[in-house]
Amino acid sequence: MLDLLAPGLPDELGERLTRQDYKRDFRGRRAAIRDGESWKLERLQHFEETGDDSREALRRGDWPAVLRLFEADRDALVRRARDEAARGAVFHRVRVVEEPLTPYVQWELHWLRLSAECGHSVRVLPASAVAAAEGDALLPELNLLDSRVLYRVLYTAAGQPDGAIRFTDPSIVGNWAEHLRELYAAAEDVQAYFDRAVADLPPPPAA
Repeated sequence: MLDLLAPGLPDELGERLTRQDYKRDFRGRRAAIRDGESWKLERLQHFEETGDDSREALRRGDWPAVLRLFEADRDALVRRARDEAARGAVFHRVRVVEEPLTPYVQWELHWLRLSAECGHSVRVLPASAVAAAEGDALLPELNLLDSRVLYRVLYTAAGQPDGAIRFTDPSIVGNWAEHLRELYAAAEDVQAYFDRAVADLPPPPAA
């Protein structure tokens, strides 16, 4: 268990971005990274993503379609991993999981396992491992780019994307970069977790 409490992240010290502004800012900054590490932390157990065919297939309960659509993205995932490696722009992802898995997380773990097979950096951390670090609130959804910019990604109560708060203060970003490295170091490779906890599960219900 990680005993260190998560750093503070006061909303008033950041800049609120709409969903479109966040997507544009994040993509531009990520594409410009050269020789820098980035981090993603996912804590919520359900999201209502839009514009994703495989997510729509999960909503319909069409698991064979989910797997076909994932596999169709393999070549694109490989190209993205190679591009990031060529730029020295490693993007580490930590997925916190609660068991039993929600249908969404089971769906996402299939995607994350495929991403890892294609060269992306993905690890899984049980919620019990971060219980002490969370204190009175769940860890936030985060993207941290090149140890320079931190985004707290926002969602509605229903799990729909709702923009982000952008932080650039070096002390805030630095504290969270250190914390995310600790979480990543404590986490398990997604392939090992998948083989043990996901591979033999029946298809999830529509969600």
